[in-house]
Amino acid sequence: MPTETETHFPKRSRMKFYNSCTSWPPEDVEAEGGLCDMVANAMSISRRTFMKHVNRDDLSVLERQLGGASHPKRGLTIAGDYHVAYYRSRLHDERVYFMTHSAIEYVFRGRG
Repeated sequence: MPTETETHFPKRSRMKFYNSCTSWPPEDVEAEGGLCDMVANAMSISRRTFMKHVNRDDLSVLERQLGGASHPKRGLTIAGDYHVAYYRSRLHDERVYFMTHSAIEYVFRGRG
């Protein structure tokens, strides 16, 4: 049975992991509507709001790659890390959601 969140935001419509700023195409970093504009115009959101819009499978993989523990009893989780922040913005007029970890932006876009 789907959870309440899945009922309102089915997995297939959640945004997929797109890219991190460290792998961003150089020509799009300072382009109009590109990475710098996305960051400059971002609005801070809660993790809960972020979770409603991004693909959880993609997020789980990303969080493991970042070294986050799978459970608080096993160490620091990304969800429990107060240095991680979540945002909503636009990238070339497309709604995107991203999180920052260690001053690196991890961007989710499009619908899967």
